[in-house]
Order: sequence, then C-alpha cells, then structure tokens
Amino acid sequence: MSQSLVRIAAALLLAPSWHLWAEPAGQSTPELFTDVSLQAGITWKHFNGQSHDRFLIEASCGGVAFLDFDNDGWLDIYFVNGGETPNGKSPSPVRNALYRNLGNGKFEDVAQSTGVAEMPFYGMGAASADYDNDGLQDLYVTGFPTSALFHNEGDGTFREVTRQAGLENAGEWAASAVWFDYDRDGKLDLFVCNYAGLSFSHPRPCNFAGKPEYCSQRAYPPRRPKLFRNNGAGAFSDVSRSSGVARHLGRAFGVVSVDIDDDGWDDLFVAGDASPDLLLLNRGNGSFEDRGFDAEIAYSVNGEARAGMGVDAADLNGDGRPDFIVTNFHDEYHALYLSTPQLLYREWTRPSGLAGFTRPFVGWGARFIDYDNDSDLDLAIVNGHVSQTIELSRRDIHYRQLPLLLANVGDLKFRNMAAQAGPVFRTRHSARGMALGDYDNDGDMDVVFVRLNERPVLLRNNTGQEGAWIGFELQGRQSNRDAIGSKLSLMSGDKRYTRWLTGGASFLASHDKRVVFGLGSPVNEECRLEIRWPSGRVQTVPGLEINRYHRIVESGEVPGGETKASSDGKDKNGSVNR
Repeated sequence: MSQSLVRIAAALLLAPSWHLWAEPAGQSTPELFTDVSLQAGITWKHFNGQSHDRFLIEASCGGVAFLDFDNDGWLDIYFVNGGETPNGKSPSPVRNALYRNLGNGKFEDVAQSTGVAEMPFYGMGAASADYDNDGLQDLYVTGFPTSALFHNEGDGTFREVTRQAGLENAGEWAASAVWFDYDRDGKLDLFVCNYAGLSFSHPRPCNFAGKPEYCSQRAYPPRRPKLFRNNGAGAFSDVSRSSGVARHLGRAFGVVSVDIDDDGWDDLFVAGDASPDLLLLNRGNGSFEDRGFDAEIAYSVNGEARAGMGVDAADLNGDGRPDFIVTNFHDEYHALYLSTPQLLYREWTRPSGLAGFTRPFVGWGARFIDYDNDSDLDLAIVNGHVSQTIELSRRDIHYRQLPLLLANVGDLKFRNMAAQAGPVFRTRHSARGMALGDYDNDGDMDVVFVRLNERPVLLRNNTGQEGAWIGFELQGRQSNRDAIGSKLSLMSGDKRYTRWLTGGASFLASHDKRVVFGLGSPVNEECRLEIRWPSGRVQTVPGLEINRYHRIVESGEVPGGETKASSDGKDKNGSVNR
C-alpha cells in the first residue's frame, strides 16, 4: 500500500530505466490472451466512492470470484463493488454483479434476481465455497464495517444468513478471506484478514503538492485477523483467541491456505501491509504458531516489513513443497520465496528476474499459472499505484500500471511476455483483485481482474490448448465436499508433479476449484494420480486419459486404495475433451 508522503517526496531522483519487455513483438505470432470482456457481455463498472477525503479503503477494493453457482458445469463470475463514502456518492445504485456463464462465450448479469447485488456496507472481496457440504457454492463477501454470508439455495437464488451464522465480523475492515478446514472435521472454517481501523466520520487528510492524497497505511491502526470454526447446522464460533491467531496485530491483506510442512494439516500464509508476513503453522490441536520470522519470510533482507498485498502458493522448484509469491510496493519488489528441506525459505526474487520486472510496480492480485500447459509454472500479476500524485515526484513510476505475464524459462528464471501476451499487458490499469479459472472448459486457465472505477477485464487463454493437460474436480466425503486442502501428486512416466487445492490466494479473490496439470508435449505414458485428502486418506487413481477433466470422489475404502475417475467426456461430472 501507500508509503509515507515523506518517502515519496524524497524520491525525486530518477531510478535507472527498467526493461518491461524482453523482446520485440512478432508480427505473425497470435496473442497469448485476448480481452473478451465486451464480447462476453460484461459491462458492469466498479465504483470506489473516491472523494477529497481520500479514505484508504477507496484505493484497495475490487474483489472477484470464479464459481459455478448453478452447477451447470460452466464457471460464473462474481464482482464485488466498493461503495459510497460521505463525500463520494454514485449517480446510480452501487451494485455487485453475478455474471452467469451461458456456455457460448457469453454471460448475463443475474445478481439482482439471485439476491447478491446490493450490500449494506462498503465491499472488498469474495470467498466462495460449499461451507455446508450440500453440493452448492456459497459466498462470503468481505467489507467495512461488516461482511456478509450468502447461502446458495439451489434454486438460482442466495439467502443472506450472516447473523444466524455469526459471521458479521462487525466493526472490521475485512480484506481477503479463506475457506479451509483447519480442524479436519470435514466442515470448512473461515479465516478473515482484518486490515486496519477505519471510520468514515474521521477522515485523515493528507496532500501532496497541494492535491488531496491518501495517507500512508501507517496512519491507520492495525487490527487482528479472525478465525471462525464451522460448528455445523449453519453456525460458526469465533475461535480467534483460543487458536492464537488473535495475537497477531497487523494489517492483513492477502491469505492462502496450504499444508506448508506436509503434516496433513492446512496452514496459512498471510501477507501483511507494513506488517510482517505471517506463516501460521497448524499445530493440529486447534491452535496456530507463527513461524514467519524463523522461516525468513516475515521481513525483507533489510529487516523491513514490506507492503504485502496478494499471495499465492505452488511448487515452483519441483521439490513437492509449496513456494510463495507475495506482491509488494514499488521499490520493494514482489517477493518470491523458495522452500528448502527445512522450514526455511530462500528469497529468490533477484535470481528469478522478478526484482527487475516488478520494481516500478505496486502489486495486488498474483497467481501461479501454467498458461501454456508446458508443465512449468508461470506467473500472472496485476498492478496499480495508490498515489495519484506519484508522477509528480517519480517520472519512472506511473499511477496506472502494466499487468505482468511472466513465463518460466527454466532454472527458476522468468521472462516478461508482454510483447506476445496481448494488448492488455501493454496497457496501464488500476488493477486490484484477480482470479483464475477455465471459464470455457478448454483445459487452460483464463484470467479476470477488477479495475478501480472501470469495467473489469476477462482474458481468454489462446495458447494452453496447444499443450497436453489433465484436469481434476475433487469431491470430498469424509473431507469437506470441496476437498480444499487436498494434495495432488501426478505421475507421468518418470515425472512427478505436485499441486494443492488451496484456499484463498491472490487478492480479494476466489478461483476455479478444479486443478489442471500441464504436461507439455503429448504424453504416451500412463498418468497416475495420488490424492492425499484433507481427511488424511490417500487414494490412487491409475489409467487417466489426458486432455480431459476427471471427477474424482473421495473413496470410503481403506487408505491407499485404488479407484477409477469418472470421465464421460460430456459434462462437469466427467471430463471435457480438448
């Protein structure tokens, strides 16, 4: 988030130029991603209530979720609006949007008829999951000064059940949230990033060169995150104190759940803004311990708490353990952390090339993505500055900023693909929340992101179909039905790939819950999948066909048993041919 105005004013000397493109654009090469927003019928526009008061929340909102709310096998998209402020009024009602996927590349907004269009609070992010294991995706919307839980009724509508569930999170400015089963009882619990203290009655006036400006995040007092335990029957208990998460006073912004130490219990990586990043290890007894300092992810190499916003986890170096990407402020670099056999992380930001690519940017949504299905994990990141006066003091840094598509070129190094990725990646935006999902069911990840006070951008992946792939939709039985927390190990010949079905990730976002493995060139060897479910059961599925989605239900047999995947090639309950 915003650095102090003193720091901005002092940075008058120009930094050396940074190369944003690795090579010139080829005239005949088709673009990797195409902006299909208008073609798809997405016309909703974001509103943040900006006024001369410059409340910091205006600069950090804009959530998005991919979810199949009607169970028709096609991913729908939910957009979270900001809201009005005392002196920032909208000429029309401020509404969220739920775009139903019609299956032909078109979407229609059904937010009003489904009951999720209007919120009595300022909106931030979205977290979608089946919290009651009824086979339907529910929706939690974060914001200020409260948040909301919407239960999917299964008839094309949602019912607001926040109060009876005990999930109001009253008085808090909530940012990202994550559904995960921390106690492994088969029911999804909820962790909420509470960012900072805020009051619309007491603006914090700051200015630069005589112009209204957002104050530094340090002008806003930090808050404590919350953990809500799912008791069943639609009710939750606040276990923030007993679990130990309430001990961590800070400005929590982004969060991802993943089993960091491979003990079968989901942990949390929490990105903090001018607060140390947290590595909350699940002890398996209902409590968490922060190991961020010992793991060397809490602070920069200079001992400073960076401005963490978005975060994601994936196995980048192929050792079967999660690595992390965290987006930060300009001059801080977006940080890349690689795992080691011990619970210690090496910052690989400079060797990977990420430092050079991200130095001028303020990052928000970030996600590991194998966009070309070549089996190597790439990176998608969206950026946008907070300070609208930054160009008065730094000619090398812009308010609107470029998104990044960074290709993994081997040896844990990246190349900027802006020249080939498409016009969106060569255009500056005020981007915030970003989600990934295969909205057209063709076996590769598409991208959607929200822009402040503009229409969102939906990007269709044009290149992933060229590589072999295999996808999985998991359904838990003893585990939570969404199977969040599962570890998937795919064996193809002598190669082994590891993925997790994580919760949360990126910034203010929720993603496609299907897991896709890119395999590169056509595969002749048998593909065999091993799943460690959140319940602890291990299930092996042999003889898998490539270039299709497979639906796998958790086996009720003894751990280690073999099962077959459902793959009829017709709908989401089987597989989708390329």
